Formats: sequence, C-alpha cells, structure tokens
Amino acid sequence: MMRSYPEEGAMRGDDRHQGMMFSYVAPEMRVPQDHPLRTIRRMVDAVLKELSPQFSRLYSDTGRPSIAPEKLLRALTLQILYSIRSERLLMEQLDYNLLFRWFVGLEMDDRVWDATVFTKNRDRLLAGEIDGLFFERVLELARQKSLLSDEHFTVDGTLVEAWAGQKSFRPRTGKRPSPPDDPGNATVDFRGQSRTNETHVSTTDPEARLYRKSSGTESKLCYAGHLLMENRHGLIVDARVSQATGKAEREVALAMLEDLPGNHRVTLGADKGYDVAEFVQTVRRLNVVPHVAAKVEGYSALDGRTTRHVTYRISQRCRKRVEEAFGWLKTIGLMRKTRHRGVAKVDWMFRFTTAVYNLVRMKNLELQT
Repeated sequence: MMRSYPEEGAMRGDDRHQGMMFSYVAPEMRVPQDHPLRTIRRMVDAVLKELSPQFSRLYSDTGRPSIAPEKLLRALTLQILYSIRSERLLMEQLDYNLLFRWFVGLEMDDRVWDATVFTKNRDRLLAGEIDGLFFERVLELARQKSLLSDEHFTVDGTLVEAWAGQKSFRPRTGKRPSPPDDPGNATVDFRGQSRTNETHVSTTDPEARLYRKSSGTESKLCYAGHLLMENRHGLIVDARVSQATGKAEREVALAMLEDLPGNHRVTLGADKGYDVAEFVQTVRRLNVVPHVAAKVEGYSALDGRTTRHVTYRISQRCRKRVEEAFGWLKTIGLMRKTRHRGVAKVDWMFRFTTAVYNLVRMKNLELQT
C-alpha cells in the first residue's frame, strides 16, 4: 500500500477573515499581570474612591446620565501616560485598544464617547476644582507609603508655551487692521515695532503673556509653571501656573511655602534666579532656610552663615532632580505647549499632569524597593 503525503504547506494556519460574534476572554485576562499599568490602575482607583463624595456634588439628580467622572479621569490619565495629543485621538484609541478599554473601565461592547462630549464633561470637573483634590489624594497616598519628606524642598519654574501664535498679538487699542490677504494664513510684518504686554494682547488667548526665559532667546506667548518638590524621593508637593512675569517665580514660591503644613523649620533649594534679597528675607521670616544657588560674591543675598553648611551643598545637589519632573511634564505629559487657553484651564491640566507624574514616580520607587 502506498504511503500518502500531505500536500506542500498543508499545516500552515488558515488566514480567514470571518468575524467572530462572541469572545470568552475578558479584557482583564488579556492584560499581563506584570504590566506597569496595573500598578497605576490600583493607585488611581484608590484615589478615585476617596473622591466619590465630591463627584456626587457636581452632578444633578435629574437629566441624562453623564460620563462617569472616574472613567473620564482614567481616560485623561491614559492620555498623559501615552502622550496622546488630542481628545479625538484618545477616543479613537479607546474604540479599538483593549488595554485602554480595560484601564478606563469600558466593556468590549461599550460605545466610546464623542470627543466634544468628553471635553465638555472634562470642563465640568475643572469647575469643581477636582484637579487639586486629585493631587492632594495622590500626595496622601504617598504619605501613607512614607514617601514624603516634610523638611527639605526645592522650588523652580519653567515656561509653558501658550496655544496662541505671534500673529494673534495685536495692539489693545487703535484702528482695526485691514482685511488680510489670506484669511487662512495672513501675512503679518511686525519688524521694527515695539510690542509689549502693556500695549498688545493676544486675541487667541488674552491671558497669555509675551515673555522670554533669558537674554538671547526668543520671546513667546506663554505661561509660567511652578513646582515645589520634596528632596527625599523627588515627589512634587505643589504645582501651579501663573502669568509669565519677571517676579512670578518668586511670588508663587512664597505662596506655595505659606501653604506648607506645619510651622517647623524647612530648607528650600533653588537656582540663582531666587537669590534676591527681598525673597531671601521673606522666606527666612517664614522659618525657611534659603538654600538658593548663590550669585557672584558681592551680588548675592547669602553669606557664609548659610553656604558653609553641608546641608546647603546637599540641597544644591538634590535640587537638580526637579528638572526630571519638568522634562517628563514637557515630553511625556505634553506640557511644553499647552492645548488649553486661560490661566484656569492651563493650571488645571498642569496640576493634574503633575499628579500623574507622582503616580509614575511612586510606581518606580516601589520597584526599586
């Protein structure tokens, strides 16, 4: 009897395109147990559980059900973690990405929200100051894990580019400009003109200010972002946004120091921009030791009474860690150029993004231990 052989390639898989009607594998089972989002999800759920009473006060007892605030904040967390540049792209990812659906809490057959509806519901949380509450609950979670120091801090600021272009920076008063040659992309020549925040304002974002970080750099319409970091583990204990002015960094730093709990003595590291006599004297009255980087001798507000101590050198070494936070916020968190307009909205997103940074930092600290 002759032996029969299978045809060539008979054992290859079948490339069929017939869709399946049902799936018996839940999204929870598809996510690996060691996936980093599992740790983030546990911490986010713990924070959202504490915020549930505040969520209830933001919504009416009648009308159509809204997007659950817990799902909305989880979706915003994903948008930051994966650097998704728009809400429309986020909704697209939620529609077909099983990992995203699992993290947010959507079932396989749940419809994804419209991008405009999602944005409107996010603005409701802005009105309820949920960003500050979320930030504080994240810090409380870190405090329970003994990850916060209440003695040594660092303050610094950066520029957050506004969602407005130079062409929108126009005189506050005067005759209306002539119709543009190209309504979509008008030609604007402001060479030789003196343009200041006192005489001009952006028609796109009136609260943005024309500012430059240092001499030799270009001026931009921007806001000023501020961080207060504890030095032990590099967690951010306060984050704020203000209009960009020459004194904004020092003024906001004083406001953040005044809001620190307790009245015990603390140290504050900072760069040379904070080495100003008025600032140094004020922080000392707040029972804060100013460990700011000293300017050239004869121009510094500090003397050997402060700089001779070993703690000063430690603060100067630790303060550079705040740049890691700014780098993460601007690259991963997409805060180099904000997508929002107005101080309130930019401040909301800046603080919420910083809270997500703290979650990632806590996860990494847990892996190290």
